[in-house]
Amino acid sequence: MLRISKDHKEHSMAHDLVIRNGLIVDGQQTAAYDADLAIDGDTITAIGRVEGKGTREIAADGATVTPGFVDLHTHLDAQIGWDQSMTSACWHGVTTALIGNCGVTFAPVHDKDKEVLASMMESVEDIPRHAILSGLPWNWNTYGEYLDAIEQLNPAINVAGMVGHSAARYYVMGERSIEEQPTDEEIAQIAEVVGQSVKDGAIGFSTNRLFAHRMPDGRCIPGTYATHEEVVAISKAVGAHGGMLQSVIEGGERVHDELALMKKQLEAAQTRLLFSAPWTPGENGESVYQKAVEQMQSAGLNINGTTQPRAAGFLSGLQTNVLIAMRIEVPGWRELRSTDPEKRLDRIQDSAFRAQLVEEAKTMESPPGIGHTMASPRFMLPMDKTFWMGIGERPHYTGSQDESLAAMANAAGEHPAETWLRLMLESEGKGLFHIRFVNEDLAPLPGFMRKDWIVPGVGDAGAHVGVISDVGWTSFLLSYWHRDVGEFSIEEAVHLLTQKQAKVLGLEDRGVLAEGMKADINVLDVDRVEERQPVRVTDFPGGAPRLIQRGVGYRNTLVNGQVILEDDELTGNMGGRVLRNPAV
Repeated sequence: MLRISKDHKEHSMAHDLVIRNGLIVDGQQTAAYDADLAIDGDTITAIGRVEGKGTREIAADGATVTPGFVDLHTHLDAQIGWDQSMTSACWHGVTTALIGNCGVTFAPVHDKDKEVLASMMESVEDIPRHAILSGLPWNWNTYGEYLDAIEQLNPAINVAGMVGHSAARYYVMGERSIEEQPTDEEIAQIAEVVGQSVKDGAIGFSTNRLFAHRMPDGRCIPGTYATHEEVVAISKAVGAHGGMLQSVIEGGERVHDELALMKKQLEAAQTRLLFSAPWTPGENGESVYQKAVEQMQSAGLNINGTTQPRAAGFLSGLQTNVLIAMRIEVPGWRELRSTDPEKRLDRIQDSAFRAQLVEEAKTMESPPGIGHTMASPRFMLPMDKTFWMGIGERPHYTGSQDESLAAMANAAGEHPAETWLRLMLESEGKGLFHIRFVNEDLAPLPGFMRKDWIVPGVGDAGAHVGVISDVGWTSFLLSYWHRDVGEFSIEEAVHLLTQKQAKVLGLEDRGVLAEGMKADINVLDVDRVEERQPVRVTDFPGGAPRLIQRGVGYRNTLVNGQVILEDDELTGNMGGRVLRNPAV
């Protein structure tokens, strides 16, 4: 445990900034205590009774002072090019974001292949290709050069980047990387390219084995079907330079093979591995991963999983293109979907058109699961997994089954399409439904998040921004799990958001409030912290739309000693840095 200077006194020394009379929650699960905190430059220099005057003083007045939050699963790789503040993550206390998840990155790249990587990111993460190509400088080939370019953009929050399997494979194999397996020589080349990327500052390597992540032409992205031999060879090169590993694994029948592969990766690399771990029940009330994880831990392997602290999923409403019906074979719903979102409310004011939409919906069926929806020729939302988020300022994410669209419609004596349309009218087109497809059951999540190998996250900031908005997960953890239901103490909740996350990245100078640590800090009104309803805006390059989600209760957010957020609003200060692999 890092030393906290609770009894430290300053005499006449001036400091750059002093936070006065805060409730210090240090990130290590130490009992919260009242103290001042002094910062000089980018570093915490004193915690305790600080008598020396600060050039600037922040009166916490009993507000909670925590380390900045760490988000281990984002896709802000593109957005950082035109939005260096990296909204919406910065509105929720995040001071360090990990990019390069899911194997899709913009480096390494040959000049002739830049559009291929942009198209791949668009297809997998739903980020407009035009925005990617026009919004980034693309003045790099190697991953190290990419990090240099990101550094020159001067971000507001810290960024750590992983090199992606798909990019590295395409860099070596070109078009063959999509459907063919590499030769032994090519495996060695891919491993060398990835190893050099980590040596040049990438904090790790990410791979993606989900069949659902595809190229624009429908083929799986490079690396999806990579052999164990290839992945292990790359992992060994990553471990040689102290980098971490990240994996998005396929579930279902393949999950045990995926866990076995991760074990091989860790044995070869002797490093840290992070995998996406949605709650999936296994034996004896444990998750499907637990037995394999325990075996890895008993062998001294550093395995970590990340899971959403609430249900995650698509948002359905007039603001998005996720309507009752998605397929073009349904003419009325096709017309509504092709209508400008700003004009859809006017269109459904027509009672005859609403009647047409309802009659069409009555001919459709809900698919058996969200993964089958796009393949269904007459797709309708899975009504029992679709929940109204309310019309209050705070979105309602925790509705019980009797609050599903199916149950609401049944209670009102309506078809679900009628209920959907009625609520769109009543909310003046601003209302949203949440379609849950990950972590649908909240009950097991507290116990799951308490596992020593689990960290909360997977907010996917920067990705799927037209249809998904899970970026406020940090605010949800504090507002719901800590404040509303008291499942986690403030010390436990802050630990989950800070030190536990920083350890996965191997960052020894962040995630804890202590002398000598970097000054990534939040000053919070914990009784006010929460998410606001997602809102559609058109601020991406070319006017492309996205959903943003504000947070409230954040008095101040500091990054490397600079105040980037004050009273929930950005200050314009850019305190972030590219955090390169600390092992090199």
